[in-house]
Amino acid sequence: MILPADSYIVVNKGNILEIDKKILIDLYQPLIGSKAISLYLTLLNDLEKKYITDVFTHHHLLSVLQMSLNDIKISREKLEGVGLLKTYLKKDNINNYVYVLYNPISANEFLNHPILNVVLYNNVGKKEYERIVENYKIPRISLKDYEDITLSFNEVFTSVSSNSFITNEDLTMKNKNKLSFSNFFDMDLLILGIDENLKNEKVFNEEVKSLILNLSFIYKLDVTTMQNLIKASLNEKGMIDKDTLRKSARNYYRFEHSGNLPSIIYSKQPDYLKTPQGDNSKKAMMIYTFENAHPYQLLKSKYKDGKVIEKDLKLIESLLLDLKLTPGVVNVLIDYVLKVNNQKLNKNYVESIASQWKRLGIETVEEAMNACKKEHKKYIKEKASPTKKLDKVPEWFDKQIEKQEITKEEKKQLEDILKEYN
Repeated sequence: MILPADSYIVVNKGNILEIDKKILIDLYQPLIGSKAISLYLTLLNDLEKKYITDVFTHHHLLSVLQMSLNDIKISREKLEGVGLLKTYLKKDNINNYVYVLYNPISANEFLNHPILNVVLYNNVGKKEYERIVENYKIPRISLKDYEDITLSFNEVFTSVSSNSFITNEDLTMKNKNKLSFSNFFDMDLLILGIDENLKNEKVFNEEVKSLILNLSFIYKLDVTTMQNLIKASLNEKGMIDKDTLRKSARNYYRFEHSGNLPSIIYSKQPDYLKTPQGDNSKKAMMIYTFENAHPYQLLKSKYKDGKVIEKDLKLIESLLLDLKLTPGVVNVLIDYVLKVNNQKLNKNYVESIASQWKRLGIETVEEAMNACKKEHKKYIKEKASPTKKLDKVPEWFDKQIEKQEITKEEKKQLEDILKEYN
């Protein structure tokens, strides 16, 4: 319980810029409310351009914010939950708090986050969500006829002896805190109800805990249900099989929701990562399809009977949930691998490409297309004698389609992919 006389200091963990304040209002406020944002900005203002404040009492917050102590506590907890604040307490006759402020994540990270993005959409609705996204769209221009003449560092500056430099280790930087799930899911309670021989850090390591929290949120699972799913997902060594747990969680959700899939499998490329329309070429229509179909929709179109097998569905879900690739990028990857691999989604091959794209920060459909072309060149180069099988590539590899007008039949085929869900 906070008392008015309890003291606090504020520590700034990073450089909070004007764009961060805009992100707080546009993206975070619909999730945590205006009171929590007011508390964050007030603590930031207490810093007065310093990185640690003098000592304040909570009387100060009461008078400035015109909130009750309970409202301040609730607002603080909301900030903690979304990773904007960490709180430390030293108990004494007068309690002493340390409030550590963290940068909000970028708009790009927020609007691609499998949870924050969905919660934002649900809270504000389609129309307001689209308005918000429009504010963060990056203008895209074609550099097709341009040459990159940018100079490198060593072309501009002469070399300097390292003795001329002093290393500064304590300089501030943009510092983001991990999103906390503990407020909605009680991990301690979950472990408490598990068999004694499973209660160790080897079984419940950080990777497994993170998976449990993600699955619990995406599939709306309570502690008791998750305990049962974990028990059913143990392998012969008594360890939690992560793939089995994913499948069990998904199957449970589908059973409880009349066969429907969770919203993540139906997510589409964020508007701010889409290519501006206006080009009527065949390639432009293909890009439009990748950007406006969700992965389940595209994958379904590849099956003659329209029924996606469980193994492929699980793989696509993992790309979106675990690797956090954007839906448009996943669509390009599906199309590429099916074409070059005889209409089979080889799990190891897909995941090796996906992991590389994640490291490279590939987010747009065009970036993914270009990466596929590079991947295929490398693949052919590694083969001493390329066979005809290697010549099977997606149609969008052909540069000619940039100039070709799309035919009525081709346009109808692409429109049919989008028609069922749009």
